[in-house]
Amino acid sequence: MKERRISTVATVSAVGVAITSRRLPRWLRVTLVAGLVVLACGVGLLSYRHSTQPKTLTVAAGSLDGYVPRFMSAIAARMASSNSPVRLKVIDKGNTVEAVNSFMAGEADLAIVRADAPGASTARAVLVMTHAVVLIISLSSSIDGIEDLRGKTVGVVGADINRKIVSDITKEYDLEHAKVRFIDVAFSDAAKAIQAKQVHAILMVMPISPWYLALLRDLFPRNAKFKPTLIPIDSAGAIAAIARAYESYDLPKGTLRGLPPMPDEDLTTLRIPFYLVAKQTLDKEIVESLAKAIMDARRDLSADFPILTQISAPDTDKDAFIPIHPGAAAFFEGDAKTIFDKYGDQFFYGSMLFGSLVSILAAIWKFMTRSHETAQRPLLQLYALMGQISASRDSSELTSVESQIDDILKRELERYSTGAIDAGEMGALGLATHRLEYAMAQRRLALNGTTASTSSPATEVLAPIGDKHSAIVSG
Repeated sequence: MKERRISTVATVSAVGVAITSRRLPRWLRVTLVAGLVVLACGVGLLSYRHSTQPKTLTVAAGSLDGYVPRFMSAIAARMASSNSPVRLKVIDKGNTVEAVNSFMAGEADLAIVRADAPGASTARAVLVMTHAVVLIISLSSSIDGIEDLRGKTVGVVGADINRKIVSDITKEYDLEHAKVRFIDVAFSDAAKAIQAKQVHAILMVMPISPWYLALLRDLFPRNAKFKPTLIPIDSAGAIAAIARAYESYDLPKGTLRGLPPMPDEDLTTLRIPFYLVAKQTLDKEIVESLAKAIMDARRDLSADFPILTQISAPDTDKDAFIPIHPGAAAFFEGDAKTIFDKYGDQFFYGSMLFGSLVSILAAIWKFMTRSHETAQRPLLQLYALMGQISASRDSSELTSVESQIDDILKRELERYSTGAIDAGEMGALGLATHRLEYAMAQRRLALNGTTASTSSPATEVLAPIGDKHSAIVSG
């Protein structure tokens, strides 16, 4: 009978030890959870920085006088100072042909291109930056129209860039049979060529803005006896119908000079749009932000660069020569999405992820505290005392165990009085206490060298202790 009781005590102790030791050590669990929290915070911080990091786009630009890269650099600086979500890095390519070549080669995300540049129609328009007007300036009083150029020499400023427009005008007016000779004149040499009378007319393609008008006036001597005149392109509509990159345009009277007015009446000619273009694959929201940022910068910089007032929305028609980019269309048509439209899915899935994360954290917290709480449960504390009873070597150790039982019961009675535990749990504590008291009585008999029997002596030994703790449990 005694061996059987000792086996029971050993089994209960082993179960208690297994319950309290089968989990990871507390310090390891704390380290693991702290590592997971640091990792989650790091991922969140990196995600936030990535989402708020400005997107930098390279833009290829160029002009013979260097003015286009200059005002684009001013726009880029303004965008940076205003903390725009999109930034620009301007690459000066010297002229529009090189700019579009760089863009087509994938060296730049954006480019300032003329509509008639090779390959421009395959891009997507973000903005119309300006319009360049075709000006044919007569340097002879005998030349009033294009038909009068027969057998004459025309200097073309920027012949490589303007090769197509020269070809289209030549075809329309059959200037090849008229033996009209076109020669390349560098912009820096245009004034010398005019003064030396090397050409009978000058063909230029330039925007109508204070900067370019000032450059044009400087080409002609102020004290010259003959005042240059503009030659109209009366067939501009027919040329524009065939070459869709061009538009027929009526240059207002006195645009180039007020007194005497030049031209002296509205003049029919051609004009060519300059676009800021992007690749079709460029993100829609990035282009939308880009268009907004440039339009805002235009308002702030127009006093220093009047040409920026000419920035406008591209043609939104589906059959436009250079189709508008969807991001630019969303901005100009007022279809820009709100933050909830843009990130509705992120908010939805983010809330789900947040809920899941909270559940995971709760589970982790439970994982951290469960074994500690389990080890602190009064019933397990009482069962853990079984090991101390069986290992005790004298009555003083048993008295210490009894004192621990008293402390546990006192604490639980206080909880019972506040309603923290119910009567059922108190009853279980009473049964466990009786079991411990019996074990202590048996251990005392063993230490005293006597053997417990089934008669009244054991009961007599148990009675005093049992009455004591039963009175405590019953309150």
